[in-house]
Order: sequence, then structure tokens, then C-alpha cells
Amino acid sequence: MTIEEWRHGGKYFNYKGRSIFYREAGSGETLLLIHGFPTASWDWHRIWEPLIRRFHVLAPDMIGFGFSAKPRAYHYSLMDQADLLEVMMEKMGIKSAHLLAHDYGDTVAQELLARWLERRGNHIEALDIKSITLLNGGIFPGLHRPRFIQHLLASPAGPLLIPFLGQGQLAKTFREISGQNTQPTEVEIEEFWSLIAYNGGKALLPRLMHYMHERRKFRARWVGAIEMCPLPLCHINGADDPISGRRIATHFQQTAPQAQVHFLEGTGHYPQVEAPTGVVRYFLQFLNIGIA
Repeated sequence: MTIEEWRHGGKYFNYKGRSIFYREAGSGETLLLIHGFPTASWDWHRIWEPLIRRFHVLAPDMIGFGFSAKPRAYHYSLMDQADLLEVMMEKMGIKSAHLLAHDYGDTVAQELLARWLERRGNHIEALDIKSITLLNGGIFPGLHRPRFIQHLLASPAGPLLIPFLGQGQLAKTFREISGQNTQPTEVEIEEFWSLIAYNGGKALLPRLMHYMHERRKFRARWVGAIEMCPLPLCHINGADDPISGRRIATHFQQTAPQAQVHFLEGTGHYPQVEAPTGVVRYFLQFLNIGIA
């Protein structure tokens, strides 16, 4: 499936007067896919077909990403992205879902879990989360190692860097964070960049990078949600990722001994792109679903 086929097969819903893109297919229990920074739902295209054979799958582009609205005058935050996903589920009448998240999306999933824990404790009706699976990401702020360019974009100097950002910088970063034998192709780099640049998205990168500050601010809330999680919990880790690889997975094992943790050796920061077969295998194994 090409990226244009992905876009043309999508739908839109309204969030705060903004148009939000999503893909939907399959039947059965709902599986919500939550993408990372700085890309979009296209990240899931290599595992889309095996997932829609077993689930009703939803894959939105969060606001500011991919084919969704990218307003300039907007306060982008992880909390707001969690609100967006809750609104989406409510509009669609969905009461329960499994969560599969990556990178930035990991923290959005942690916020959804924190809300579920709070509402459950206060006997308030909430989205029934059936399970949570997290791929590589800053699950434990302070342990992951963002790239230098991410620190610059998150700093006051971030907006000054916009003219110097382009496909070449993205290619350099992606090659650094991918496994030695799972390097992105030129076509993949072009596709990822097109998602970022679509509808003036490059200019938003410093605003979107606010999430790094949020992770530090709400660390106790989001790490605590993992520590206290009573739900089926899984972490699938591209172990060669220099940002959030083996050290994150090892800490996950210590922090949440009730969770399943799987290592994908030779794989970097985007395991669903670099090692799609392994991700699907471990994910379905976690949920006790056959691969055949």
C-alpha cells in the first residue's frame, strides 16, 4: 500500500473544529494504534493487514501530525492528544479497546491509563482498556536519550532552526536510530518527510516538542500508571535503539514485573517498520491470539 492509498482510504472526524484523519478497518475487538513523533499513522502500515484480520483497528493522525489539521495558533500537548482520542472513541460509540502505542504515543497511552485508574477509583465510567502494549519510547523520562536535534527543537532556539530542517536531516536522524541491518530506504525517508511537511507541518515541530517538558513535569503520574497497572501490559523493544532501547526494556522489567517484555535484537527505534513480523508475533502472543 502506498502512502497515497493510505491517505485516500482514510476518514475524518471533528475535534475542536479541526479535521482529524484516521484509518479504520477490520472487525472484532477494537485496537487503537497511537503513533509517535514526528510521523503519523502511516507508521503502522507494515503491520496493518495482520492486525485488521483479527481486530477492528483505528489508527488516527493526532492533531499536528500527518494528514490531520496543523493549526499554528494551538497549544499542543500530550494531555490534549489524550482528550482527542477519548473524543474519537466517544463519537464512534466505542466502549472498550486494546492500546498499541509507539514513542510519543506511549506517553499518550500512559495518560489514558492514568485516567482509567483515576476514574475506576472514583467509580466513574471510562473507556474500558483491555490491554496496553508499548513499543520504543520515552516511557521513563530521564532514562531515554533524545537526539541533540530534539533538545534544540525543544529549546527557545527551536523556531530558529525551522529553515534548516529538511529531508536530509530526517534521513541522518533515522539512520542513527535504526538498526544496522534495518536501515530506512530513500523511499521510506521521503514518505516520512512528506508526512511531516504536509500542510506546513515543518513549522510546528518546535511546538510539538513541548512534549519533552510535559514528560518531565508529569513523570510521577505517567510512570506511576505503569507501576500500578493492573491490566495486561506488554513492552516490545527494538533493543538497538540508542534513544529508548535495551535500557528502557530492562527498566520496564524491573518497574512492572507483571508485564511481558520482549526484545527485538538488531532493531532500532521503529520496530513496527524495521521488524514488523516480530512485532506482530509478540503482540499476538501476548494476547494469546494465533498467528495463522
